[in-house]
Amino acid sequence: MKINPPRLIILLSLLLLVIAFLSLFIGAADIPARDILSALFGTSDTATEIIVLELRLPRVLLGILAGASLGLSGAALQGLLRNPLADPGVIGVSASAGLGAVIAIYFGLSSVFPLSIQIMSMTGALLATMILSFISSRDSSVLTLILAGIGISSLATAAIALTMNFSPNPMSLQDMIMWLLGSLENRTMADITLAGPFIIGGWLIMAGVGQGLDASSLGEDTAQTLGINLKRLRMKVIVGSAISVGATVSVCGAIGFVGLVVPHMVRSLIGHAPGRLLVPSALLGAILLTIADLITRIPVGHGQLRLGVVTAFVGSPLFLYIIYKTRGTMR
Repeated sequence: MKINPPRLIILLSLLLLVIAFLSLFIGAADIPARDILSALFGTSDTATEIIVLELRLPRVLLGILAGASLGLSGAALQGLLRNPLADPGVIGVSASAGLGAVIAIYFGLSSVFPLSIQIMSMTGALLATMILSFISSRDSSVLTLILAGIGISSLATAAIALTMNFSPNPMSLQDMIMWLLGSLENRTMADITLAGPFIIGGWLIMAGVGQGLDASSLGEDTAQTLGINLKRLRMKVIVGSAISVGATVSVCGAIGFVGLVVPHMVRSLIGHAPGRLLVPSALLGAILLTIADLITRIPVGHGQLRLGVVTAFVGSPLFLYIIYKTRGTMR
């Protein structure tokens, strides 16, 4: 059953608002609904306002931004590369951002400057973006972009492993591992202030690429006949995705499968036109990541679930199911 895209956008927007609002009520401290509402309007006691406005609200907002970035980037990259298996990790930005964070932890920069992990992570993402942009400016073929992304990702992953191998102490190694597993816990408005402009900036760069993606799905020759500048289209998608995903990884850690699975879920509802998938994929990505973050709040033994682990456990079976159901149409 297909759903009209505008109607789907309205439904997903309402669902996101409901889930985001409900997530404010879930946490270690049991706070009545009336007190949470009072805190949102600044009329509650100081302790409640701190919990709601400085702990829970930033976590929810960051989850929405991160999920939307991953969903939007995944849909745009799958449309650009004409590959249903493409996701933000294929361009190497996620691994590069992770490398920057690991280096900051290795040298203990976070103990000197609290935002050093985020800044180093974004620096790694921006360097990867610059490399991809340079390659795109010289050779705009899809195959070249995929191979360049694989090369950057492999190099960054190897550098992460090397850094962890020479970790100065077990505590630093544990910090690296925990950060790479991803989390929204203990995030503050400072994280949103740092990453938010880059995330939204990446969205703005990708604004208006829908028509070009629809045309390119018919073939490069057809797209050029229709007046689409393929080189500019690729630059906008690659740079926009890299900036938004890099900023997301810088504050949330590595989060997999959202950008890969979400476009397939939306595609089953509204069809295969790449341009129509962008906004619904962003909304559904935000919904899924917010729900995944709620799952991480469930106590498990002496530890706590990490966001990247939850998205992998949920995303992997879901992706296999999607492949099984659509195996005849993916050839």
